[in-house]
Amino acid sequence: MNSFSGFYKKSVKERILVLKSKYKLSDEEITMLENSGALDLNVADRMIENVIGAVHLPLGIATNFVINGKETIIPMALEEPSVIAAASNAAKLSLPEGFISIAQEPVMIGQIQIVDIKDAKKAIEIFNKNKKEIFDYAKQFALDMEKYGGGLVDVSIRKLDTIRGKMLICEASINVCDAMGANTINTVLEKLSPYLANLLGGKIRLRILTNLAVKRKVKASAIWKKEAIGEDAIEGILDGYAFAKSDIYRCATNNKGIMNGMDSIAIATGNDWRAVEAGAHAYASIEGYKPLASYTKTEKGDILGEIELPLSVGTVGGAINTLPQTKTMFKIMGIKSSGELSMIMACVGLANNFAALKALSTEGIQKGHMGLHARNICVMAGAKTPKEIDKLTEILARENNFSLGFAKQKLGEMRR
Repeated sequence: MNSFSGFYKKSVKERILVLKSKYKLSDEEITMLENSGALDLNVADRMIENVIGAVHLPLGIATNFVINGKETIIPMALEEPSVIAAASNAAKLSLPEGFISIAQEPVMIGQIQIVDIKDAKKAIEIFNKNKKEIFDYAKQFALDMEKYGGGLVDVSIRKLDTIRGKMLICEASINVCDAMGANTINTVLEKLSPYLANLLGGKIRLRILTNLAVKRKVKASAIWKKEAIGEDAIEGILDGYAFAKSDIYRCATNNKGIMNGMDSIAIATGNDWRAVEAGAHAYASIEGYKPLASYTKTEKGDILGEIELPLSVGTVGGAINTLPQTKTMFKIMGIKSSGELSMIMACVGLANNFAALKALSTEGIQKGHMGLHARNICVMAGAKTPKEIDKLTEILARENNFSLGFAKQKLGEMRR
């Protein structure tokens, strides 16, 4: 961790050299970082339709994280200032113990919708009577996962009353190992569907996984000591948490702040951040929309933060194997499994939430956020060179005025 002391003060080239030395990055990996992980347009053209180019986001490093006793450096890709700084600061304040995290087995759920059922009760009885045969039939389509210790875990059925009448929903639970798992699950569902239609009758409609991966949850926790953050900050965080728990308008932004960190890791590692978002917010809504992270005061007067949510992420498959930067990101984090990745993401989500509540309830969010956003404002005002941007940023911070009009005025004075 000492290698990253004062990391934010170094130039981009100096930061890359730190990574090269610490993680023994190859010349090819260094070139990839220096070229912003440029995606070859011929590769991009085979990933999505109607390709005309590629979009880049800044890629940064969150420091100070100790997760399950292991020092961890975390790559994050996003455009919003202060998120990486906030996560790193929250992690530093949690030291030396850091974060504890645990992840469930990577079991995903796929659903088959059956409509036009004449006798739902009888169909469910037939399903349960033939469950072993159904399981054995479906199992053969997940054999690739069995090679890696995964595969089909369970099949079940339930009745659903809808605005279109009664439906049956067959659900297949599959351990997808280190993949996000969508392709495997959807293949199993489509192969199983004709078998079920022949056995139960009715008409098959949707065959698709659910992003509400309640069998693939991750938990993380950390204790921030009173001596490190002060009693007023602890009371402020508890008040902020109570606000979010009782008011959906506050809760929406509270949970958005959690996703700031987790989405940025998903993007940096080629994972489906939309699936991460959908699962998290759906989970938060199960019993009325609530905060994904919670806070309580310990007997010693410290504050315990905890987070729990479903996370469907992978370290193999799909865009993860195609995008040029992903393997290097896993190398920097020192991970190989999807479980390790999900634990890191949960810890960062908790850290960002803690940092936001601490700032909001004490000094206010703008002091730190706008200070870091000042460089963006300077560029918007028309500053061109690094020297010009730095000088104008210093003026805005000194005057504590971050309006675009003020920046343009001061830039004009500088140039004159």
